Amino acid sequence: MSFLQDPSFFTMGMWSIGAGALGAAALALLLANTDVFLSKPQKAALEYLEDIDLKTLEKEPKTFKAKKLWEKNGAVIMAVRRPGCFLCREEAADLSSLKPKLDELGVPLYAVVKEQIKTEVKDFQPYFKGEIFLDEKKKFYGPQRRKMMFMGFIRLGVWYNFFRAWNGGFSGNLEGEGFILGGVFVVGSGKQGILLEHREKEFGDKVNPLSVLEAAKKIKPQTLASEKK
Repeated sequence: MSFLQDPSFFTMGMWSIGAGALGAAALALLLANTDVFLSKPQKAALEYLEDIDLKTLEKEPKTFKAKKLWEKNGAVIMAVRRPGCFLCREEAADLSSLKPKLDELGVPLYAVVKEQIKTEVKDFQPYFKGEIFLDEKKKFYGPQRRKMMFMGFIRLGVWYNFFRAWNGGFSGNLEGEGFILGGVFVVGSGKQGILLEHREKEFGDKVNPLSVLEAAKKIKPQTLASEKK
């Protein structure tokens, strides 16, 4: 048992423990930056979206079915993860940059939020050039709600998104629920269906505006469709 009195034995043991801990941390970091632990999104059916109850944000809110947003001219709809999030504000500004072209196509731009806290929606409005509605039951974030918790803060992609938005001059706050991931939909008129469904994979995983515009160009206004029949 004389080796127990050898200081080098303990030094080697501590080094082994440290190396093992570093290896485990490196493996965890590597796995966190893959899609292994990300919940897979479940695509929404048109019938599912049509039946969602939305509310206006007036003093006396009115409830209506979501299908009214797109039944005549289709629609581009952003499901906002959190209005105060500077990453969501960046994506809202990107979508709003399409507004002139969407107007030419006759396609409206809308957003839905999960909650109405203080002046968060009002403060979000300068970044988003369309009407905003309340989805209290968070149906637009389903059918299977996906969350990204604190693992998001060790993903390199998330940090890249942070710096991109910061460099773009966007800022925000920490008000409200921000873990349930959002998305963007392009829905055709009537029963044309869902033409684009982008589900946020991680914080700041924004939709490609060009993809949104291409999908919007495929929308057939209900009035024109009925005239051709």
